[in-house]
Order: sequence, then C-alpha cells, then structure tokens
Amino acid sequence: MAALFLKRLTLQTVKSENSCIRCFGKHIVQKTAPTQLSPIASAPRLSFLIHAKAFSNAEDTQNEGKKKKKNKTAFSNIGRKISQRIIHLFDEKGNDLGNMHRANVIRLMDERHLRLVERNTSTEPAEYQLMTGLQIFQEQQRLREMEKASPKTGPTVRKELILSSNIGQHDLDTKTKQIQQWIKKKHLVQITIKKGKNVDVSENEMEEIFHQILQTMPGIATFSSKPQAVRGKALMCVLRALSKNEEKAYRETQETQERDTLNKDHGNDKESNVLHQ
Repeated sequence: MAALFLKRLTLQTVKSENSCIRCFGKHIVQKTAPTQLSPIASAPRLSFLIHAKAFSNAEDTQNEGKKKKKNKTAFSNIGRKISQRIIHLFDEKGNDLGNMHRANVIRLMDERHLRLVERNTSTEPAEYQLMTGLQIFQEQQRLREMEKASPKTGPTVRKELILSSNIGQHDLDTKTKQIQQWIKKKHLVQITIKKGKNVDVSENEMEEIFHQILQTMPGIATFSSKPQAVRGKALMCVLRALSKNEEKAYRETQETQERDTLNKDHGNDKESNVLHQ
C-alpha cells in the first residue's frame, strides 16, 4: 500500500510541474508579443520624419521667397507680370506714350518684340518702359560699373598719435611713415604734440612739426582741422586723405605750374639767343 501511494504522489507532482511550465511559457509569450509589433513602435518615428520634412519645405519656401524678392529689385525684364491695371508707358526710344491698360501694353510688346522693365513704381500710375534685350543688357552693365566705381562707405576710423616737442628726427621719420600708411587707408589721423619737459619751445615751433609731417604727403593728405592749442601745453591737429576732386585739382595745379615753368625757360632761351645775335 505504501508503495502504491508513493507512485500516485509522484505522478501528481510531475503533472503539476508540466502545468506550471506551460503557464509560465504562455506568460512569456504574452509579455514578449508587444515588442514584436514593429508598426506600433515605428509610428512615432514616422511622424517625426514627416514633421522634419514639413519644416524643411517651409525653410525652402522662405529661401525661395528671399531670392525672388532679391531678383525683383534688380533691373530686368518683368515679362507679362504687370501688377497694376493702368501704367504710364515709355517706348524703347524714351518717348512718352502716356497711360495705357496692361492688356494693350502686352499686345504692344508682342507686336514690337520688346521687353518691359520697371522705371519708377513709386509714382501713380507706375512708370514702365519698353526696351530691347540689348538695351536691358547695356543698362545692367552700366549699373554694375557704377556700383564698382562708387566708394564703399563705412565707419571712419580715427587713429591717434602723441608726440613730444623735442622728438628726434629719426623717431619723427618713423612716426611719419606710420601716419602715411594710415592716410593711404583713408583713416583720420589725430596728432597731438606736447611740450617736452624742461624744454622752452614756442607754439610756432610746435606747429612747424605738423607742417613738416604734412609736406611728406603732397597730393595725398591735408588738414581736416588745423593745429590748435589744447590744455595749454599741447597742440593738436587732424589729418585726412584728399578727396578725388581735391586730388584732381592738385594734379591740374601741378601740371599748370610745370607748363608755366617750361614756357618761362623757353622764353628765357629765346631772349638769350636774341642777345647773342
């Protein structure tokens, strides 16, 4: 009897263990199943990509808008895109054709094989002109040349230099070279000369140093403000580069003086020849 009871108990234990293993396996399958569903996990990434693409398109649209705005301000053919219903029109020779409906303007463009450019859109009605392709090209070239020739205006740089009234000639030459470099770069140069210690020097002698510096730059620099006393024991002036008109006037003056000198020498030679005869 005892042996039969032990045999039944062993069989029940084995059945219980198998049942627990099946339950545990089922539980593992249920736990791991959601991680295998890739569509659910990939959904957030897909929305992120869509958002990034939308942002990129918006940025591209802004850049294209800027380019169009920039190109619109340039002198060029506007084609048939006339925003105003009535415009004031000039022909390719500059003749005033008066106010005209945009439909008639487009018809005239087609008949004469001409382009249309904006002339003055701030007036009422806006002014436009008919031009040939060659005329537009030549005008664009002229505007580019004007832009290159126009000086690039920027903030004026002021350089400051303090000298002593008893400065040596070698040091003065060195400082003068530095001033020349600044002037060539179109800088303003403020020069202050202070009286040296234990040196009895007059204002005229100190002012002579300014003129000595300026004489090394004929046709290049001039006084922006002439020498004047500051704080009782110093003189100050400001030098600047000559403007283009001043440079031109200086060259013309030099050429006139040279011609006068040559004419005078030529006249003296004639007088001497007459005396010898």
